[in-house]
Amino acid sequence: MAKNYDNLAKTIIQDVGGKDNVNSVVHCATRLRFKLKDEKKANDDALKDTDGVVTVVKAGGQYQVVIDNEVADVYDAVLKEVGFPGGGQVPDDDGADDDSSFIDKAVALISGIFTDILAPLSAGGIIKGLVVMCASLGWLSKTSGAYQILYAIGDSIFFFLPVFLGFTAARRFHMNQFIGAAIGATLTYPSMVALASSKTILSTLFKGTAFASEVHTTFFGIPVITMNYSSTVLPVIFTVWFASIIDHWAKKWISTVVQMFLVPVATMIIALPVAFIVIGPVMTWVGDVIGAVMQGIYNFSPIVAGILMCALWQVLVIFGVHWGIVAVTTADLAALGYDPILALSCMVCYAQVGVVLAMIKQTKEKKLKETATGGFFSGLFGVTEPAIYGVTLPRRIPFILSCIGGAISGAVIGAFHSVLYMLPSMGIFAIPAYANPKGGSMTPVIGVVIAGVVAFVSGFILQLLFGKKSVDADYNKKQAQKVAEAANEATEVANNPIVAASEDEKLNPSTKLVSPLNGDVKPLSEIKDEVFSSGAMGQGVAIEPSEGVLHAPADGKIALVFPTGHVVGINTTDGAEVLMHIGMDTVNLQGKGFKTLVQKGQEVKAGDPLVEFNIKEIKAAGYEVATPVVVTNSKKYESINQVDNGTVEVGQEILSLQGEDEKVKVSGQVQTN
Repeated sequence: MAKNYDNLAKTIIQDVGGKDNVNSVVHCATRLRFKLKDEKKANDDALKDTDGVVTVVKAGGQYQVVIDNEVADVYDAVLKEVGFPGGGQVPDDDGADDDSSFIDKAVALISGIFTDILAPLSAGGIIKGLVVMCASLGWLSKTSGAYQILYAIGDSIFFFLPVFLGFTAARRFHMNQFIGAAIGATLTYPSMVALASSKTILSTLFKGTAFASEVHTTFFGIPVITMNYSSTVLPVIFTVWFASIIDHWAKKWISTVVQMFLVPVATMIIALPVAFIVIGPVMTWVGDVIGAVMQGIYNFSPIVAGILMCALWQVLVIFGVHWGIVAVTTADLAALGYDPILALSCMVCYAQVGVVLAMIKQTKEKKLKETATGGFFSGLFGVTEPAIYGVTLPRRIPFILSCIGGAISGAVIGAFHSVLYMLPSMGIFAIPAYANPKGGSMTPVIGVVIAGVVAFVSGFILQLLFGKKSVDADYNKKQAQKVAEAANEATEVANNPIVAASEDEKLNPSTKLVSPLNGDVKPLSEIKDEVFSSGAMGQGVAIEPSEGVLHAPADGKIALVFPTGHVVGINTTDGAEVLMHIGMDTVNLQGKGFKTLVQKGQEVKAGDPLVEFNIKEIKAAGYEVATPVVVTNSKKYESINQVDNGTVEVGQEILSLQGEDEKVKVSGQVQTN
């Protein structure tokens, strides 16, 4: 049964400001692209929190609602719901802004290419890890049909990764996605993979150099260095990029009548031979150079080699050039019987896992928590691609911290001189590969276990100490914007009455305010904030609360509620405008420890609870809880008098506001402006 998108369409229409706020809407491969009359009417936060919506992007004069693969169906539901003027499908334009740095653009491109396949990557990683674990424990025989089928389910997306990446990369480079998939399929075509291990050697290119390569076949006489491109990343991305150039060129020169079949022919017949002859080998040589450099560094110092290798390992994985090091490992195992280079990197995954676990603890974003949880479990089995591409790399700092944690693990493995005696599995299942089949000390194996623990702990602690700000950067930016808007509103509440008073000297009627808190009253001048202590915001008192509940000081209407809950303003029925600020600099807590019980425009009675706040939590964070209670339109009164001193309770009179009618007789300290 087809999924019904009507409710999602209704929600989107409502949160972009309604039908009347929309000039037009089109869609690309992942986004609904609205042109709105007034973007301020759109509810960004509500849309981002809507199930079925990935996020909201504002760019190029468009209000873009990211839906992902179901966008066409949602688009149809939107048109069906209200009959928006639609323009159909348009090209996508994912990536960093034009003003972004090269690194930002590269990260945005790589992350964007991988975003769409995170779910199957996570699933494949978990399934593959579980199957390998069952085989290691003897629960499954590697020759059984069950093992082979389950392993194929888990490994298929990794083996045929170029096919998936070809599809998603084509979208980013604005060409037919199925041509991109076909490019990936050609790179992993069985006969081409088999050529890479063929015993038939026609010649050797660059013989006697570090780039010596065997030629197993030719293309119209041109030597082809055949490589195994299964599970690789960079060759297919560069090939699709090159193909997109051919594709765009062909569309300019080929008649539209025959473009449908001649453009793909021209694109593939030019791009793929270039991929086999040039792009693929070059990427492989990059990996070989890295492997040779690391071998030289290892001979100089295993610890230094471990630090460098593991600090860079995840970067190599991102671009797929780590396979060059795997090739070096294969050669070492054949020639020496062991390999010290790849051995350094097998516990790096747990630095990534530690960082991701800390991010799960830190984030307030539901969607990030879900993605990170999948990446965490996949990473436990040594498959870190979902965590890298979906969680840490887009936020940069967590990824860098995971590289640092990985470097520490490499130093530990180097210090123990742990080497591989066979090609390793993933994560914890790589540990048996460090055991010498001829027997001997188990110290190197123990060193690997220690390295894994150190990597996990290092990643976790580094993220807790240095990575928190980057986890919910968008969320924090959104909260800061809300605070800024509320601050502007508070200033307007405070300033407008003063302007009105200068135009109209008539005073408000006399009234009184009761204590909004249980606690001790003290002069406003004792507050450690010049804005309040100087009386710039108005006259009033301060209360050191003994109980974490703020109440209404009079009957009236809520005029202001900060998103963080630490500030509430009320306009009383007698005309007083009262601002209550719980603690000093508590805006920095971003709502932590506060629970707002009312909303702007709500009618309240004296003594009604407005905000609950955790005094211990606020103080533990290093902030005071002394609360100013200020009459922001003080100039509308002849005098404002403090009625009581010492300990007060909610509902007990604390301020007498003397206005136009007969002055109220009071006792105690007097404050006037």
